[in-house]
Amino acid sequence: MAPSNPFSAINASLGYLYQVRAGLLWSLQRLRRDEVFQVSIESIDDVAFESGGGEPSVLLQTKHHSSRTASLTDASPDIWKTLRVWIEGSTSGVVPSHATLCLITTGTAPPGSAASMLGVDGRNATAARAILDATARTSSNSTNASAYAAYEAMTPTDREALLNRVIVIDVAPTVSDLDDSLRTEVFWAVDRSHQTSFLDRLEGWWFRRVILQLTGAPSDRIGSVEIEAQMAELRDQFRQESLPIDDDLLDFTLDDATEQAHAEHLFVKQIEIIAAGKRRVGNAIRDYYRAYEQRSRWLREDLIVGMDLRRYERRLIEEWEVVFEAMRDELGTDATEAAKLAAARTVLTWAERASYPIRPGVTEPFLCKGSLHMISDEGQIGWHPEFPDMLEHLLAGARGSA
Repeated sequence: MAPSNPFSAINASLGYLYQVRAGLLWSLQRLRRDEVFQVSIESIDDVAFESGGGEPSVLLQTKHHSSRTASLTDASPDIWKTLRVWIEGSTSGVVPSHATLCLITTGTAPPGSAASMLGVDGRNATAARAILDATARTSSNSTNASAYAAYEAMTPTDREALLNRVIVIDVAPTVSDLDDSLRTEVFWAVDRSHQTSFLDRLEGWWFRRVILQLTGAPSDRIGSVEIEAQMAELRDQFRQESLPIDDDLLDFTLDDATEQAHAEHLFVKQIEIIAAGKRRVGNAIRDYYRAYEQRSRWLREDLIVGMDLRRYERRLIEEWEVVFEAMRDELGTDATEAAKLAAARTVLTWAERASYPIRPGVTEPFLCKGSLHMISDEGQIGWHPEFPDMLEHLLAGARGSA
């Protein structure tokens, strides 16, 4: 077994990921209750919910432990660090006096502990205060010293008032176990077979939105209306007559590495032999990459089957054939090479503007254009009136130089 790295940040990283993923889970739970709210990560607390545009009404501290054996004893740093944050926040006015304060932990609150008495059921804030009072007086845990001092600086009445607002939720799902909880919240939105794909895209949007909130103005919040709108958009994409289009492909711009990786592809050569401009080659590579990647993802996620794609490609070939044969008729048999190149570029123009959806709800242009270039890459279609002979010559030359 490899030695552990004393400087590893794995636990801290898992804690932050847990905080963000749990924030989505709690937001979805509130949406199910038809609440209108705004949520923020790492603003006033780990996660904060505001209702009605006012002060935060619910603040949540998260404590993630990879092992379920973590215990919230009366001297647990998880409890005392959290209490210190809330005490100091209340003193400074950052933590509103009316806010509910939730400690969410993957650990376990032992029976009879102060944490167990601050749970959802069987609450007894007075008994919890007595236990915490005694712990603060007698504990020798130096890690908690500053928290003990802040707690003892409060009057007994203020301590109990604070604890009356505290709710400890233990045995929460770990960061990896959150998948099941998240699926429970979206089961109504999409077929069971598509839940994983749906959640992947919802979480992808959520992580990007959290990053925007963290790097934006201090007052930025994520509104429940935004989450509802994203859910509605994804639901539409997963209808039977539609398919999801991934944001990273919509935002994709051609870079030098991608362009170079495709430079020797047959579909690129087909454009080059008709003397089309460099920008048209770049646009073709961009659309080819997008369509290839999106189609591959659909297949991997079982959102579409190969037969559907083959049927779609047959339709595209038939549409191309109508345009291609009309071009050849117009050229006649005595056309010059310059005329052939000009005519070929009109067929390419048709392909660049073609819009034949694979399903009624899938109207993103790059899928049709990119799919045509994918078929071109297989040599089934082309732009030059004599493209089969020209491709054979190209391939023969490539074999000869190999």
